[in-house]
Amino acid sequence: MFELSKSQKQIVKAARDFAKGEFDKDLAYELEKSRTFPIQVWEKAADLGFIGIHYPEDHGGGGLGLLENVLITEELCHQDSALGYAISHAGFASECLALFASDEIKSRVLPQIAEGKALSGAAFSETQLGAIPLALQTSAVEQNGKWVINGEKTYVINGGAANYYILLCQTDLSVEPADKGRSLILVEADSPGIKVVDCGKNLGGNMVNTADLIFENVRVPASNLIGKIGKGTDYIQRYFDDSRIMDAAQAVGIAAGALDRTLEYTKGRVQFNRRIIDFQVTRHKIAEMATQIELSRIITYKAAWIRDNGKTDSKLCSMAKMTAAQTAVNACNHAIQMFGGYGYMTEYEVERFYRDARMIENSSGNNHIQKDIIAAGIVGKN
Repeated sequence: MFELSKSQKQIVKAARDFAKGEFDKDLAYELEKSRTFPIQVWEKAADLGFIGIHYPEDHGGGGLGLLENVLITEELCHQDSALGYAISHAGFASECLALFASDEIKSRVLPQIAEGKALSGAAFSETQLGAIPLALQTSAVEQNGKWVINGEKTYVINGGAANYYILLCQTDLSVEPADKGRSLILVEADSPGIKVVDCGKNLGGNMVNTADLIFENVRVPASNLIGKIGKGTDYIQRYFDDSRIMDAAQAVGIAAGALDRTLEYTKGRVQFNRRIIDFQVTRHKIAEMATQIELSRIITYKAAWIRDNGKTDSKLCSMAKMTAAQTAVNACNHAIQMFGGYGYMTEYEVERFYRDARMIENSSGNNHIQKDIIAAGIVGKN
């Protein structure tokens, strides 16, 4: 029978208490409106060990697993979708460092992220080529002990705010197929030659900066190579498995938060001399929402547990992400419907939860991409 351990239950309680004590819907509204990262809340979360809990202990982390990180993320997004989303993205793509980087890079960077002193971002996507391109226009050429980087990346999470970027680039322009010539390189954000172009306001997730990055003869030490040269494709595929599980955790939290607000509202709202919650149609909708949330939670926990046990199941990671994201969007949509006109008002939060749910639905590959991965895992690639 599946049950969280005593220490995991304590982590859930600690994250829940923190979110209830530090998250404020008025603060969330103002920060989301102004597109401002919640620095003070992030720093407090780091002080409590909620950032990088799954990093190795000797590199500033808690030495725990992905499941513990899932539990924290779910609770934060449960309390507030926007604040939870922002804090859970503070170390975006830093798992690439924890998994593949040298001890020198890990020791230099991961403690800063875990302690709330630095943000990281992923510079993977390119405008013409999508999130997982077959060829890259951004290149890195090794010259005199330096990587010289030229090119452009689009929709970089924490772009313009991060201290470090994990860059996917072409380090071998002649190899066939082209994706065998890609590598990951750590780039310090203050390196000369980086130009930041703000992507503007998004539908959701607006506390997290998104930007295009232009690299013009940017030079970083050759030792900033993450892992082995030419392994970039393999590394980001491995990273995306974990990323999709974390997307699922955010989605489960958002869906649960929407359900809580719907329960509170329908219990207090009276129509035709009856509480809305007393109508059968409302109770059935609540039942459907709760069931889908529980199913999404179970598959997300299972995917995280499998990863923590050293196994690889990309199809299950995609199943968790797709299922939980759909659940979050549907739950928030139902919440807005049951709130009626109030559902569109910022005061009642569910409209923001809906917008953030849609953001997650398109993260780490939309549902069509997830279905491709799932199908490949079931029937094979050929």
